[in-house]
Amino acid sequence: MHTRSTTALAITCVALLSACSSMSPMAMDKPFSQDGLPDAVKVPAGNQVALQSVGVGQITYECRAKADAPGAFAWVFVGPQADLMSRGDSKLGTYFGPPATWAALDGSKITGTQLAVAPAGAGNIPSQLVKANPAMGAGAMSGVTYIQRVATQGGVAPASLCDGTAVGRKEVVKYQADYIFWKAI
Repeated sequence: MHTRSTTALAITCVALLSACSSMSPMAMDKPFSQDGLPDAVKVPAGNQVALQSVGVGQITYECRAKADAPGAFAWVFVGPQADLMSRGDSKLGTYFGPPATWAALDGSKITGTQLAVAPAGAGNIPSQLVKANPAMGAGAMSGVTYIQRVATQGGVAPASLCDGTAVGRKEVVKYQADYIFWKAI
């Protein structure tokens, strides 16, 4: 009897561990809360978190002449390149642009339109709210309605000199941000 109980318990544990390992890495994260976020970047009611990721990568800037100010120059955003990772450090997809594109490893991807930004602290790119366009391909990005960029670290334009002698020079800066994907309820 004792052997039968031990065997049954072992089988139950193996089944449970197998079920948990097949879950999406993000399914085990604690629920995301919008509390504390600026109202401008909060997702409207009627949506729920579908996927959480951490974007780890870089943003490229280029020194260009300002069109509206002759003789003035500025670092201009060229585009991002980042891996979208689970909180457990598994790769879920990529983020790149332009246009801003979030692509899951299953082949589904979305683009979107920026609705709002909010300051995220000195040295950090702003938090952002994006309205998703319909997904291309079936998969994790299907049905996504909004994307939030929050908890940003780094990513601002370089501090190096951008003048007439630097026009055309590109610089890459590292950044990290949480990308929260929402779907309609």
